Amino acid sequence: MKRIWKLAALVAMALFMVSVVTGCGSSPKAEQKPAADAEKKLTVGLALSTLNNPFFVDMRDGAQAYADKIGAKLVVVDAQDNASKQVSQVEDLIQQKVDIILLNPTDSDGLVTAVKDANKANIPVVTLDRSVSDGTVVSHIASDNVAGGKLAGEFIAKKLNNKGKAVELEGIAGTSAARDRGQGFHAVIDTQKDIKVVAKQPADFNRSKGMTVMENILQSQPDVQAVFAHNDEMALGALQALQAAKKDVIVVGFDGGADAVKAVQDGKMAATVAQQPKLIGEIGVKTAEKVAKKEKVEAKIPVDLKLVTKE
Repeated sequence: MKRIWKLAALVAMALFMVSVVTGCGSSPKAEQKPAADAEKKLTVGLALSTLNNPFFVDMRDGAQAYADKIGAKLVVVDAQDNASKQVSQVEDLIQQKVDIILLNPTDSDGLVTAVKDANKANIPVVTLDRSVSDGTVVSHIASDNVAGGKLAGEFIAKKLNNKGKAVELEGIAGTSAARDRGQGFHAVIDTQKDIKVVAKQPADFNRSKGMTVMENILQSQPDVQAVFAHNDEMALGALQALQAAKKDVIVVGFDGGADAVKAVQDGKMAATVAQQPKLIGEIGVKTAEKVAKKEKVEAKIPVDLKLVTKE
């Protein structure tokens, strides 16, 4: 019996020693890194002017694809072309404490207050496709809209043999895209003494408005020979009105969307100035990633464009 008790004592002693050695070799629980200290996931707010336009759907998809690639969270809001709504949405993103805001403004002046509020909250802002008039913006990512307008103007002047009547369908008043595309277009067309812009009206980057505005213009200008629309949606709307009126007119759009490119290849539209909205969205999130890492980014990041004509 004594032997059994002695053996039990030895076993207990051995277990105690193992416990002490194991304990000395491990870190106390208090020193273990809490889960909350793990690397924080990048959260990016993407405030778009509208998702009722394939161009901005592509922009969102490009941003989402890259966000998924790097494991970032993308919070997307759609202003439906309403500046007041977009201001509220940006304010909400600020309240959510997103790390950075990618802003595609509905109105260059109307979003200034929201940008300044983001500045006060120390949330960096990057603008996409369209700029804002004031406030601090880390970077602006867009195609050169003035250069694109010039491409359209040069193409139309050549197709008209430097003589004829043209119509300009403008985008939403107050947007930098509308202003810059129109500026580039007129930089060329206004130098052509025998080309006259007989009508210039806004159709708000909208297809149905493009059709309605074109229908109205045809009432007073039935012999128009060329149309430059500040985006493809308006160009496609104008095309519908022209086809209904059985008019063969040179139509040039801007964006390079799938519907417009198909219309060009089918010989219905003459050309479109192609942007790369998916790339703009992708570069937006890449820039957000760099800003979050305190890396230097360019104040202006250009995205290539080209004139698409029938092959």
